[in-house]
Amino acid sequence: MNINIFLTFVISILLVIFFMFKPMDIKKQHFKDVPLFELSDFTMYELNPEGLTTILLGSKGTRYADRYTIKDMDYTDNSKKYIANMISDFGVYKNEIVKLTGHVVYVREDGLTFKSEKATYNKKTADVISNTKYIAYLNDNNVIGSYIKYNNISKKIYSKNVIAKYQLKEGK
Repeated sequence: MNINIFLTFVISILLVIFFMFKPMDIKKQHFKDVPLFELSDFTMYELNPEGLTTILLGSKGTRYADRYTIKDMDYTDNSKKYIANMISDFGVYKNEIVKLTGHVVYVREDGLTFKSEKATYNKKTADVISNTKYIAYLNDNNVIGSYIKYNNISKKIYSKNVIAKYQLKEGK
């Protein structure tokens, strides 16, 4: 076989491959929100010069660049006058704001308790807000409403569509 025929054959095969076959279209996947780490039996303590300010517990915790997401969240804030504890099915802790969803229970050490499906707690202002139906308890008194904003420092409650059962104390 002549070398010219062989080279012509190889070049023609290469040209057919070059023009007939298209390169694979490989799509790149960009991950925008990648967890940094994930822990079972998650526990986080926040300390400052005065001592322990926050305890954050959960059955599973995931740390992202800007937040924590916690399953079965148990959050305790010890930074104000009264200790406040919040429990929920799921929570997000970001920039000192805690967003709780699913069977939220807020308990303060003086006995105030309220239950709701969603709540947001701002650690800086000590406000807890729930835009869904709630029921609040303090001793034998209870309040039902559709919105609650409670400040842990001033002990003031703002609420909408309130139905209250209140036990009056006898005067002397």
